[in-house]
Amino acid sequence: MIRDFKAQIFCRETNLSKREIDTADPIWIDRIDDFFRRTSLLPPDGDPAEYAAAFEAVYPQPRHRRQYIEDAIAKGTPCFGHKVLAGLMAAGKADCIFTTNFDQLAENAAAAAYATLSTVDRRRPTIAAIDSADRAMLCLNESNWPLIAKLHGDYQSIAIKNTGSELEQQDTRMRHVLVEAGKRFGMLFVGYSGRDSSILGALNNVLDAPSPFPNGLYWVASSTSRLLPAVTEFLDRARAAGVDASVVECTTFDELVAEIIKTTDLPQALHDHVMEGRPTPRLVPVQIPSARARAFPVLRYSAILLESMPTTARRIKLSQSTTWAEVREIFKAKACRATAAALGRELAVFGRDQEILDALAPLCPSLAGTIDLDPVADSWAMGLLYDALVRSLARQRPLIPRYRRLGHSLVVATPRDGDNPERTKRQQQALSGLRDAYRSDLFGVVPKLGFQFLEGVDLKLEQLDGKWWCGFEPYTFVQLPPQDASQTNGSVADRAPAHMCIQAERRGDPAGDWRRERWAQKYNGHWASIIGAWADLLTKTGGTARSAFGLTEGAGIDAVFTVSPITGFSRPSHHDAYFDRSK
Repeated sequence: MIRDFKAQIFCRETNLSKREIDTADPIWIDRIDDFFRRTSLLPPDGDPAEYAAAFEAVYPQPRHRRQYIEDAIAKGTPCFGHKVLAGLMAAGKADCIFTTNFDQLAENAAAAAYATLSTVDRRRPTIAAIDSADRAMLCLNESNWPLIAKLHGDYQSIAIKNTGSELEQQDTRMRHVLVEAGKRFGMLFVGYSGRDSSILGALNNVLDAPSPFPNGLYWVASSTSRLLPAVTEFLDRARAAGVDASVVECTTFDELVAEIIKTTDLPQALHDHVMEGRPTPRLVPVQIPSARARAFPVLRYSAILLESMPTTARRIKLSQSTTWAEVREIFKAKACRATAAALGRELAVFGRDQEILDALAPLCPSLAGTIDLDPVADSWAMGLLYDALVRSLARQRPLIPRYRRLGHSLVVATPRDGDNPERTKRQQQALSGLRDAYRSDLFGVVPKLGFQFLEGVDLKLEQLDGKWWCGFEPYTFVQLPPQDASQTNGSVADRAPAHMCIQAERRGDPAGDWRRERWAQKYNGHWASIIGAWADLLTKTGGTARSAFGLTEGAGIDAVFTVSPITGFSRPSHHDAYFDRSK
C-alpha cells in the first residue's frame, strides 16, 4: 500500500500519468524513492508514521480510505497461513486473534474450517471490530473463545483507523480487551510492524501487570535487524519484566505455519482441509528414470578423438632466417619428405634427419636436439601438428593430402596408368566401405562439364574440453581447368562442401548446381553411413597408431598420433518413448 501511495503522490507532483510508470520496475522504484528523499512530503522511508501520512495524503476523506480498502480486499483470497490459523481455532488450539488488517480473510477461512467439523465439535469465533467492541468484552468476561478482534476496524466499519490522528488513540474497550488478553495468554506476533503507538502502548501496559504474557512472547520477523526501535525497546522491557521474550526469524507467514502444523494434531477431516490449501513446493520429489539408456548413439559427430599427439620435434639451427613457405619450396624441390615450422633461424621439423640436412644444405643446418610443442600457446606448433596429422592420416591409405591456407583436406586417390594391379586392387578394397556408404562412385567426371571430381573430407584440428579432436567434413572436390580456377582464385570453387555450394556459385563455380544436386538427397541415415565409413577408413585401416613418415628408431623424429576408432557421439541419459520412433 505504501508503494502504491508513493507512486500516486509522485505522479501528482511530477504531472505524470500513472500509466507511464511501472511500480514493479526497479528503475522506477529507485526514481520514486529518490524523489521522496529529496522532498519532505512524507516521513523517511521506514518511519513508523510513513504509512499513515502516505494514506492520508492520497485519500484525505475517511470514506475514500474505506473504498480503497474495500477495492483492495475484493481481490484477496485466504492463503495457506489463513487456513492453518482457522484450523487451529476450530480445533481449540488458538483462543484469541488480534489483527490490524481490515480484510475478512481470517473469518472466511474460519467458516470453511468449521464446515468440515460436526455440529457438536464446532466452535465458531466471535468477530469484533472497534465499532462492535462489546462482543470482545463479552468474550473476555465469559471466556467464550475463540475471538477475532480487529483492532483497526473492518473495511465495512464506519470507523477505520489509518491516519496518524486515528492511530494515536485506540478504542478504550478494544484496548482493554487487548491488555487483559496479554495478562492471561502468551502471544505470538506475526507480520506486525509495531508502527502505531496506540497498540504498542497497550502492550507496554501489559508489562506493568504482576504476571504479563504468562506463556511467553514471540515476535516473528524476516530479520531481527528490521525491527523498529520501538519494538526492540518493548522486547527489552518484556525480558526485564521476566517474560520469556524471543525473536523468531521466518521469511513468510506460510513458512511459519507450515512448521507449526507439523507438530500440531488436528482432526483428520480438518487436517485434510487445511493441507489442500498448501502451495505447491518449489522442490518436489521426482521419480528418477531407471530404464537403461539406448546403446546406440542418437547424435554421431564427425570427429575423431586423438588419444595422443607428438610432444616434441627436431630442432634445427640455420645460418640465416627463413620462412615456412621457403622451407616448403626447398623440400618440394628436393623431394624431401618432411614437415617443418620456421622460427627465424631455427626450424621445428618432423622427418628423416639426414634427408632434411641434405635438402637444407644452402642454409648450413645443424641438429640442435629437440623442441617442445605446445599447440595451445604456440600457433606455429599448432600448424606443424596440423600438417603432420594430415600426412599421417593419408599415409598407407588410398588418400591424397591437399594442403591449403584455408584448411587442409584429404581426397580419394584415383588409379593411374602403370600402377601395379595388386596395389590398385588393395586400394579398391580399402575404399569399398566408403563406396558402399556413398552408394555411388568416389571419383569420375562431372556430366556435361567434363571436370574430374573426387570425394574427400575437410580436416580440422581443435581442442575441446581438454581433449584434442580431428573433425572431418565430407565434401566433393572438383578439379577445374586452369582458366576457371584463376577466375575463382583457386580456393573455394574447386572444393566447396555441400553446404557452401551457394557461396561457391556466387564466385563462379560452374559445378555448383551439380554438386548441390549430388548432396541434396543424402538425408540423415545416408550422412551417418558416410561419416561412419570415413571414420573407419581414417582410424581402422592400418591400425590406430598413425605415423607421418614411418621412420625407424634413430633415423629422425616421426610424428606419431594415436586415434580412437570410435567417433564422438552423444545419447540420452535415459530411455524415452521418443526414441522408439521408426521414422
